[in-house]
Amino acid sequence: MMATQILLQLLLAHILTDFVFQPNAWVLQKREKRAKSFYLYIHSILAGLLTYIILQQWHLWYIALFITLTHFGIDLWKLSSTKDNLRIFLLDQLFHIVIILIAWIYITDSSYEILPFLEKCFSSSAFLAISIGYLIAIFPVGFLIGKATQRWHNELKTGSETGSLEAAGRYIGIFERILVLTFILTNNFSAIGFLIAAKSILRFSDKSEAGARKQTEYVLIGTLMSFAITIIIGLLVRQIAF
Repeated sequence: MMATQILLQLLLAHILTDFVFQPNAWVLQKREKRAKSFYLYIHSILAGLLTYIILQQWHLWYIALFITLTHFGIDLWKLSSTKDNLRIFLLDQLFHIVIILIAWIYITDSSYEILPFLEKCFSSSAFLAISIGYLIAIFPVGFLIGKATQRWHNELKTGSETGSLEAAGRYIGIFERILVLTFILTNNFSAIGFLIAAKSILRFSDKSEAGARKQTEYVLIGTLMSFAITIIIGLLVRQIAF
């Protein structure tokens, strides 16, 4: 319990630093001036200070210093990038989380537990089945549905402009399969019906334009294939894992 509490404290300090106590004016000034930004230094010091205060282990001042220096380095790397997109944001947060895990492992001296924990996970049929189930639902099923509906997709492309966002359908499919599989694994089968109804309302509420029937049929085919395959995967995983 103590180890979990320390990890949560470190994560809380990071969330407060990066998302709560960082005004938009700081972010804009940091992007403009980078290493010359006064707010970059204040922000990094705040990361260490909040860590020190929330941990309440006053002898661990060097952990606060470690967080301050690494936070500064990671943010400086982010600011040095010419792009400010989702990939950079995710990498920035990943680096911060890795630093937090390193600090947590040092504080709790739990490094000896990591390998046994991983060995236990990868020796568990339930863990393996659930992991494989999600991976199959996210990646191979998407490719399978894309290939199966390719001829209808091409037919729509040769017709009138649909006005759809680029690759939006693929991401919608990924998230819907994640939700369906999660509902099955948590024994919430009725929620799948609500998901189908909600998607139907959103996707088919305005179909007055030319070619709408073909688009509706195309989306409906893909949706039913996505749900059917994911339900089968979910039922197989349940047989193995539970």
